[in-house]
Amino acid sequence: MTRTWLTLLVLGFFLLCLLAMWLGWRRRAKRQQAVLPTFPDVPERLGDQAELRATGVYVSTVFAGAWQDRITVGDVGHRAAGALLWYPEGLLVERTGASGLWIPAESIIDARTDRALAGKVMGTEGLLVVRWRLGEHELDSGFRGDDKSVYPQWIDTLRAAAADDRATGEVGQQ
Repeated sequence: MTRTWLTLLVLGFFLLCLLAMWLGWRRRAKRQQAVLPTFPDVPERLGDQAELRATGVYVSTVFAGAWQDRITVGDVGHRAAGALLWYPEGLLVERTGASGLWIPAESIIDARTDRALAGKVMGTEGLLVVRWRLGEHELDSGFRGDDKSVYPQWIDTLRAAAADDRATGEVGQQ
């Protein structure tokens, strides 16, 4: 009889922990939704051929400089397998089982490699991180590519797009 009660107590505690995590996730999403503008929609007319393509895992999007402060609005905070596609108009993160994430070229600030983002810690330079502007906020979106040897090409391309927009004075305009 004591074993049954102990088992039920442990199960109840586990369920209570799950409920607390779910409520915390929802509370964070509501708080972020109040301060973040709407994420850009994926354009309907993109070219058939992306200039660059990489497959891997979308890790998450966080507030810039706060690698653990995951954005939970919508499904942006959900990790998913997917692909990065670069078009002259911007960066598309296609995600399996989740909506696509569109980062307009004029919103891109910088790109780099990093070792950690949103609870995902890897070896040195294991993640490709894109810093971009959403309204008044700077965000970092991370992607772990299947082939990390393409990171330098991605960084050069994204930084060139950011430099082009700085030269024309369009940084962060949406």
